[in-house]
Amino acid sequence: MAGGVKKPVNVFKLKNLGDPREVFNWRLWFAVFSFGLLGAARGIDEGLINGALKSKDFQKTIHYSSYDESAQANIKANISAMVQIGSVGGALIAFLVCDRLGRIWATRQLCILWILGIAIFMGSNGNLGAIYAGRFIAGLGVGQTPVVGPVYIAEIAPASVRGLCTCIFTGFVYLGIVLAYFTNYGCQVNLGDTTHNRWLVPTSLHIIFAGLIFLLTFLQYESPRFLVKKGEPGKALRVMSRLRKLPEDHDYVVNEINAITLSHQHELEATHGAGWFGVVKELFGTPSNLYRLYLTLMAQIMSQWSGAGSITLYAVDLFDLLGVTGNNESLLVTAVFGIVKLIAAILCALFLVDVIGRKRALLTGIGLQAIAMIYVASFLTAVPQLGVVDDYELATNEMGPSRGAIAMIYISGFGWALGWNSMQYLLTAELFPLRIRALSTSMAMTFHFANQYGNSRAVPNMLLPIASGGISPKGTFWLFAGVTLLGALWVWFFVPETAGRSLESMDRLFDLPWYRIGRYGNIDADQQDAIYDEKQAEVEQHNGRISHVEDRRASDEKV
Repeated sequence: MAGGVKKPVNVFKLKNLGDPREVFNWRLWFAVFSFGLLGAARGIDEGLINGALKSKDFQKTIHYSSYDESAQANIKANISAMVQIGSVGGALIAFLVCDRLGRIWATRQLCILWILGIAIFMGSNGNLGAIYAGRFIAGLGVGQTPVVGPVYIAEIAPASVRGLCTCIFTGFVYLGIVLAYFTNYGCQVNLGDTTHNRWLVPTSLHIIFAGLIFLLTFLQYESPRFLVKKGEPGKALRVMSRLRKLPEDHDYVVNEINAITLSHQHELEATHGAGWFGVVKELFGTPSNLYRLYLTLMAQIMSQWSGAGSITLYAVDLFDLLGVTGNNESLLVTAVFGIVKLIAAILCALFLVDVIGRKRALLTGIGLQAIAMIYVASFLTAVPQLGVVDDYELATNEMGPSRGAIAMIYISGFGWALGWNSMQYLLTAELFPLRIRALSTSMAMTFHFANQYGNSRAVPNMLLPIASGGISPKGTFWLFAGVTLLGALWVWFFVPETAGRSLESMDRLFDLPWYRIGRYGNIDADQQDAIYDEKQAEVEQHNGRISHVEDRRASDEKV
């Protein structure tokens, strides 16, 4: 390795080395920006599709009015959720593509699938089969974005700002939502609702972003951790040197590459160099890895069934439900909702995730979300006619609580962006060892999209009156409130703090019995780090004394 190793490396605690100011350079932020844009894939789709479904021209194109209420709910759910079911397949294949082709080529192929699917959707001419097929194919590409994007970002980011960098991916989710919401609103106001352009123009956002991301990959470097995994440590060193804007023989760069290399060698020795089966065996056969998998899968269940994702997807319908009248007004209120979530994501990335820690930020977000869900559920319980009785108009004394419920939807979006939506990507990307990171992240995102599909597919039917087979609006929001509160308890007891730790040091968080990891894992890991540092200091002093004696002996021999 160029430059050699100048001193023993603390593989497990690079955060003590400090970060030279050169590390935070334009190459790092440009790479984070390029791969963070992948987050916009989900945001654009969630923000656009409900606007298309509300378009009178789109409804006319698919002969929406010819179906009864139950069939309309099913069509809306199928069109909305088809990207999610396609994303299940995309997330399943993402780890194979990531590990075989690398992070760069994985991004390029998902962009191609994304563009192809949207092109089929736009050219469907009202054929429901083509609409479903196009959105499914787009989902195969979109489903790979939360695997490829956060994994790449987490692998190139210094530990001290890894939370910030990964949350930039989440921020682009909301940027996509905001752009989608305002594009829907602008096209509704300026193009009217009688032409195909009303929904084709907003849908073209998909192609614009996919094309931009595809082009940006040609300006980026492959992940150094992937290069180490593929047996190219020299190339990994050169790439890390460029990303950190430091010489190849700089202590910081050498230590970082050595830490990655030694960690990977340790993983290979633990599995005796086994192939794909060894990766699966390591994931499911190691108790600490099983606990990490349990954390990521449970996070997907708790986050998706807290209801916030469905609120984003069906925001226009839900604002109508709570008393916002007029199509233009609903689209505008929904667009403002997107801005609130974007601001929350920015605050989370800049001030909370790496400052107060992942766990506190997550619990704060869940708390806000729980308050909002309980209020909305209580309001719908007090006014049970909403969403059940056709054309029900709010009484004068109900207008104030209605505005309160609308405000609470904003607060729920703020809490979601602050908590679950940031953490479900961040924790998944940083918890697992290099050898199984792509597989485990892929499994977590598969579970993510399966739950998102189930939730987004079910919500239109859940909102139906009980007589029509639903659980009514009030029952839907009480369910969301219950899951949110349950999620807060689960996080408190089971999720450890990961802020500030290098990717190679995560194993220390899981050395305790499983029932103590969430409450005491980080304290125990810090104690182990202190012991390791003390022992390493003793080794360095001993080596220094030996070196001094050898130097004197060599000097005496010359004399």
